[in-house]
Amino acid sequence: MKLLPALLCAALLSAAYAADGKKDDPAQIGNRDVGKGVNLYSVEKEMALGRQLAQEVQRQTPMVTDPLIAEFVNRMGQNLVRHSDVRIPVTFYVIDSASLNAFALPGGHVFVSAGLMEIADDEAELAGAMAHEIAHVAARHLTRQASRQQIAGMAAAPVGAALGGWTGYAARQGSSLGIPMTFLTFGRRDEAEADYLGVQYAYAAGYDPSGVISMFEKLESLQKKQPGAVSKAFSTHPPDADRIRKTQEEIDKILPARTDYVVTTSEYREIRKRLIDQRAAREEQAAKP
Repeated sequence: MKLLPALLCAALLSAAYAADGKKDDPAQIGNRDVGKGVNLYSVEKEMALGRQLAQEVQRQTPMVTDPLIAEFVNRMGQNLVRHSDVRIPVTFYVIDSASLNAFALPGGHVFVSAGLMEIADDEAELAGAMAHEIAHVAARHLTRQASRQQIAGMAAAPVGAALGGWTGYAARQGSSLGIPMTFLTFGRRDEAEADYLGVQYAYAAGYDPSGVISMFEKLESLQKKQPGAVSKAFSTHPPDADRIRKTQEEIDKILPARTDYVVTTSEYREIRKRLIDQRAAREEQAAKP
């Protein structure tokens, strides 16, 4: 009888190793539980929390309301979701802000800033940034992190009380979000996992995975030239040379080469130009006496 606990532990370890091994195989996307781990939030509770937070962001932050732009970004995002490990519905939003930012909220709400779209010359670059945030949703990083903090006594308040702190989304100077960094900054392990999964999702959706690299390089260059230009949401795991090197190693190691990739499309070029033109027109109008 004493063998049973040992056999059970061995079986659990074997299953855990098998699950982790699937993370290295893009052919297993959708057939692996990347969100496992200690989590005090049920999926239903996480989705309810996410809805409240997303509504608060939209209430306090200017959003891009052009239906053509919003529809394109959502359609692009849904294509990435279909090629991911996400098991809940995901909604995408475009923030009317020049800041270079993208972030996910619990329960499948992904926000992309207009500024990030403006520097993404190719669709594959934007897809890489969106896929990274989708990976945070798939791995349930947000509520798993909140759970770790509560268990450690760093954020022991009940969920109802915590909502008061998590909904302080006042816009600052009209260009950046006052989102609590406790909720948006992840540990290096979570960020590395989002990088690892995100590049697989972009690849599985047909995009050139080197678009992820070129986006990282742009953010790294901008951060060097204009410190503070890149959102604080990237500060815990900045797009530096080490991050770029690791992502390139992943592409070379686990992503089988293809003859054709989506780099960009004429529709993306038109949507991006439409966004840039609209923002330029508003800025010109605002500058008039």
